[in-house]
Amino acid sequence: MSENISVKTKKEIMVMREGGKILAGVMNEMEKMVAPEISTWNLDELAEKLILKAGGKPSFKGYGDSSGKTFPRTICSSLNNEIVHGIPRKNVKLKEGDIIKVDVGMKYKGMHTDMARTFAVGNISVEKQKIINVVRETFYQGVSAMQVGKKLNCYSKIAQRYAEKNNFSVIRDLVGHGIGKELHEPPQILNYFNRNSCNFKLKAGMTFALEPMINVGSSEIKLADDGWTFETKDGKLSGHWENTVLITEDGIEILTETV
Repeated sequence: MSENISVKTKKEIMVMREGGKILAGVMNEMEKMVAPEISTWNLDELAEKLILKAGGKPSFKGYGDSSGKTFPRTICSSLNNEIVHGIPRKNVKLKEGDIIKVDVGMKYKGMHTDMARTFAVGNISVEKQKIINVVRETFYQGVSAMQVGKKLNCYSKIAQRYAEKNNFSVIRDLVGHGIGKELHEPPQILNYFNRNSCNFKLKAGMTFALEPMINVGSSEIKLADDGWTFETKDGKLSGHWENTVLITEDGIEILTETV
């Protein structure tokens, strides 16, 4: 299977590294804007403005799925029990105590990068802070297991173990992915261990968008009426954290690291 996974050239890696830094800067600026009464549309407008100013193009806007419909905005903005793919709207305003998942991708000089964060809106509950802390650490724990020569599903095993140890469920139906010239490249990357999935050895130059998604309650999900937004089936909280990562001979380089 690893023959189907693209290994990036030095030039492509340089471009993705540059694009990742730009995208991380965009995320940092959105985080500064997150506050009660700010609309998800405001966040989206800021992201698009900054991406275009940097010479990039939003990866999500106009992105089509298998049914033929296309995503209308630059970011995905998902609140509380919403998991991913929420559509920014003028009438959806952040409230004190919310958590918001912001997912954004950019095509820059022909190469994509992709990232997501879960942010607190003002003062949040202990439970909400815990899911932010755990989903972030789930990503880092999973990445810490990765190195050249190891199988990709070592990420999945460690990520699942950490999330479940902290009493969160891992979503089965949504996955990470390869990334580069296309936003979504092979393989699909599970956030839970399956010995028959992603069981190929990692090579330097591979790039992946790793994105653990965890729930307070059941791992079951449902699609909202808008045809895009995924929500927890039981209405309980969900957390999401994503980075584009590069496999190197020296370890893992996170291309979309925020400060």
